[in-house]
Formats: sequence, structure tokens, C-alpha cells
Amino acid sequence: MVEASSVEIRKVNKYYGQFHALKDIDLSIPPGKVTCLIGPSGSGKSSLLRCINFLEEYDSGEVLIDGQLIGYETPGGRRMAPRRLRQMRSTIGMVFQQFNLWPHMTAQENVAEGLIRVRGMRKRDAMERAAEALTRVGLSDRMGNHPSRLSGGQQQRVAIARAVAMDPRLMLFDEPTSALDPELVGEVLNVMKALAAGGMTMVVVTHEMGFAAHVADQIAFLEAGELVDVDVPSRILREPEDRRIQSFLRTYHERNLI
Repeated sequence: MVEASSVEIRKVNKYYGQFHALKDIDLSIPPGKVTCLIGPSGSGKSSLLRCINFLEEYDSGEVLIDGQLIGYETPGGRRMAPRRLRQMRSTIGMVFQQFNLWPHMTAQENVAEGLIRVRGMRKRDAMERAAEALTRVGLSDRMGNHPSRLSGGQQQRVAIARAVAMDPRLMLFDEPTSALDPELVGEVLNVMKALAAGGMTMVVVTHEMGFAAHVADQIAFLEAGELVDVDVPSRILREPEDRRIQSFLRTYHERNLI
């Protein structure tokens, strides 16, 4: 098994023009644990997630993966060389809301493509690795299907397999079930639960409070770009002290979703 990564986020700030999207964020993400980012829409969750692998440039502060600064050579200094950034990103898998599969490729070919292009694997070896990854997400009988022949949940599981096939040390999920019909959400969450049980470091932006309650080792609540609180699920979801968290969770409690 690939060793799991740790992440340290220190005083991170992010601006979009004059808009202050992330405000002095401090967050420790331990290796082999699941951290869920929750909060209202527009609170900065996705921006923070994308700063972790430098898909978004943070304006100040530090993001460290296994103690190594990502994105910049020194804090507040010049940008990291592209080759070095690609090397660091190669240990990070990311799953987005949209599946982003090649429509003209089968599920197996979609998973193998990154292994061939990024890792330089021979096609035969890449296809074998892809088959293993698809089996891991329960799609051994769908390897030859094109995306148009797969349900939304199956397509998202292919996207997860594509990331897992790269043997990442860290997995980032940006609301991976938000584009799915409600009846398809469970199959994707089950795959994520299996990854978590295997000791994968995971950071998950989610509105699935039930998943966060049962799978997360810690939950971070963001609101208006601020990290309001970080704690174990039982306290954040059941006994929140901050009124902003109480207000956000009230609907979920009323619907018995957590």
C-alpha cells in the first residue's frame, strides 16, 4: 500500500480580485485520515481544496504536503518550477463534481490514459492496472463500456478509479455526488468509504452530512472564508457551540439526515 500523506495549511489567504475568499486558514490533515469540509455554498470549501494541490494559487500562507511546500519555492516567494509542481501533484488524486471522461474511450481506456501519458506506462501494463482499479470500485463488468453506456454513478466511479490507479498518497474530492441523481449517490459514497477504510488520506468537500458523520475523522466548518471550527464529527454535528454551525445544521437535523 502507498504511504498516506499529511497536509499542513498555515495562515492561507486567497483573493479573487477584491473578494477575500479564504481568511488565515489553519488546518492540519493527518495521514491516513478523512477530513470533511462542510459549510454553506460560497464559504470557501472548494477554493481551499484546490489550493491544496495548487490548482488555485493562494496569495499568502503555506500549504505543505508531507512537510514540503507546494506551489512556491519559499513562502511568499517565486512560483515552483512546473516540473517540480507536476511531480508533487503526481502523488495527489482529485475527483471533481463533473466526471470529465473521454466519450470516445471505454471505461478501461479512460483509466489507462493517464497511466500512459503521465506515468509513461506501456499500454498493456496500463490496461492491466486500469482493470484492477475498476474492479476496486465495483465496475469489473463495465470495463468495455463507453461513458454514454454508464449511469452517472458509474461514471463517477470510473473517475475515482482513474485517480486511484495513479497510487496517490492523498485524495481530494470536490462534492463528488452533487451532479448525481439521489438514487445514485449511495454507490459513490460506498466506494469512498472503502477507500477511507483502506487508510487513504482524504479531504472531502461535501453536503452529505450522513457520510461526514460516519466516515470523517474530523470535520472542518467554513463560513464566509473563515474556518469556524474543527473537531470530531460527534461534536461538530451533534453539539456545535457556534451559532453559525447550529444554523447550518438545523435543516439536516430536522430531516434526520445526521
